[in-house]
Amino acid sequence: MVSFIKRAMGEPDYLFEHGGHSYRAEEISSFIIKKVVQDAEQVLGEKITDIVITCPAYFGINEREATKKAGEIAGYNVQHIINKPTAAAIAYGPVQTDENRVVLVYDLGGGTFDITMIEIKPDLIQVICTGGDHNLGGKDWDDRIASNITEEFQIITVTDEDILEDPDTCQEVLLAAEKAKIILGQREKIPVTFTYAGEKGYQKFDEIILVGGATRMPQIVSRIKKEFSMEPKFFDPDEAVAKGAAIFGSKLMLNDELIQRIVKKTGTKIESDAGMEEKAKIIDSIPGAILLDTVKEVSEVTGYTLPAVKESFVKIKDVTSKSFGIVVENAGMQEEVFNLIVKNTTVPIDIAKQFYTSSENQKTVLIRIMENEINEQVVPLEHSTEIATAILNLPHGLSKESPVQIIFRLNEEGRLKIMAAEKTESKLVKVDIETRSVIQGKAFQEAKARCQSLTIH
Repeated sequence: MVSFIKRAMGEPDYLFEHGGHSYRAEEISSFIIKKVVQDAEQVLGEKITDIVITCPAYFGINEREATKKAGEIAGYNVQHIINKPTAAAIAYGPVQTDENRVVLVYDLGGGTFDITMIEIKPDLIQVICTGGDHNLGGKDWDDRIASNITEEFQIITVTDEDILEDPDTCQEVLLAAEKAKIILGQREKIPVTFTYAGEKGYQKFDEIILVGGATRMPQIVSRIKKEFSMEPKFFDPDEAVAKGAAIFGSKLMLNDELIQRIVKKTGTKIESDAGMEEKAKIIDSIPGAILLDTVKEVSEVTGYTLPAVKESFVKIKDVTSKSFGIVVENAGMQEEVFNLIVKNTTVPIDIAKQFYTSSENQKTVLIRIMENEINEQVVPLEHSTEIATAILNLPHGLSKESPVQIIFRLNEEGRLKIMAAEKTESKLVKVDIETRSVIQGKAFQEAKARCQSLTIH
């Protein structure tokens, strides 16, 4: 049996053996995605081709790439990867008052934990900062209770036998532990993660909303009340994230319909891979009369009301949950990581930094791209994880300390692209981050073929 596969996303060494086959986390996730989409198709009575997938806010490059691959293996066009707390805020924002407010989204699910501070305005949802723990969730309460049951069994029966070693007994104990947690909710302490947002000008939040089924445990509410002197609000714990993703998907569809019509009317040029920010700029630049006419057309074609089409203009700004940089040598010739993009920076972001060659007639530059969770520009090498490498070939005869420009581009989904340029001859190398941690190539195609041939019940 496979459970809590989300925790294994982006792990290069994870394999689940079953029936003589080895399955990566992406492929197992694709089965779940396919099942959920099939259920939605039955309810809607129509075929679904495009999907939005939510992921924990703390997911890095590997995890996000793996999540996107899972959707593609399932056979769908993945429109966007959106953070779960952001999706919850999208669902929460429109149903509340029109006042500006700052909300703390406390998302404790079965396998993961996110906590995110978000500013909600009538025309903007702005993520301020985010953090989380991919090894904390309702499952961990189950495991603790199961461990306690085992210890009590050993005391009562005067034995050191580990009853969890027997698969059938282990499953029974885990089910009993989950039931006990739901009924009693007994645990004295719960860790609360909070990212201080003072640097961005936010000293407090107005509301705390609870999403994720595990937030129903009484000690979660009591600890939050004790910690923050505020009564948290339950907001559709089980479905808020999914509803937010659906609303976000409809926003993408309406925006694309608007953009296509605006481009046709005005001759405006737009790149095929343009992100939400570029599309929002086009909508903002169109004269009011043309925009209103286009909104009416989209309303008539799609069946959405005029207010619903206008609500799709709401801007959604997220932040990066990791820091990204490259390995450099400091003045003492020691390797360290220089972060070009720091955690909790608003995305999308495009940043360039100039570095220099370290020796005379240097032939190449090895660019080691690193990821970490430290909000500092310079980070010890051992505190970072290498996610990709690239090589920039240099022209002959370069002097020491010749300039090399590194460009990092992080899009709204938290996916990273990198360019490096040697300035004297303008040589350029582009790096699309596809790491060994994520399924690709032949393995990807085989997994996709297997998923398409399966009937999932």
